[in-house]
Formats: sequence, C-alpha cells, structure tokens
Amino acid sequence: MDSFKGQGGIQMLLTAEQEAQHIVSSARNLKMARLKQAKEEAEKDVALFRSQMETEYQKKISESSGSSGNTVKRLEEETDKRIKALTKSTSIVSKEIIEMLMKHVTSVKI
Repeated sequence: MDSFKGQGGIQMLLTAEQEAQHIVSSARNLKMARLKQAKEEAEKDVALFRSQMETEYQKKISESSGSSGNTVKRLEEETDKRIKALTKSTSIVSKEIIEMLMKHVTSVKI
C-alpha cells in the first residue's frame, strides 16, 4: 500500500508540475503579448510624432524659403541705398579733404 501511496503521490506531483508549467507558459505568453502590443503602440506614437515634426519642419522650410527671396530683395535695396548715400557723402567730403591735404602739403613750417 505504501508503494501505491508513493505512486499516487508521485503522480500528483507530476500533475502539479505540469499544471505549474502550463501556468508559467500562459503567463509568459500573456507577457509577450503585452510587450508586443506596447511596442506596436509605441511605434505608432513615434510614427505620428515623426510625421507631425516633419510637417512642421516642411512648413518652416517653405516659410523661410518663400521669405528669403523677399529678404534678399530688401537687403539688395538697402545696400544700394547705403552705397548711394556713401558715394554722395564721400564726393562732398572728398573736395574738403583734398583741399586740406593740399594746404598741409604745400605749406612749409620753418
């Protein structure tokens, strides 16, 4: 009878071990499924964020490139105005400078 109890106890232990393996396996599968789902959701979030950033970047590029033509034109106009103003002021001052230089060069102090 002891051998029967021993056989029954061993069988019970084997059954319990198989049940435990089944429970652990199910838990692993659930964990893997949750990880896979979390990864997919994260990838979707990243893709959405990336597309939003790309859209914003393209918008800023188009705004800056459109205004760069206007900026270049404005800068050219300002540069031309400054060049004309400097040319005018140098032509006025150059006569005075030439007279001053001639006066100092031609006068000799003894």
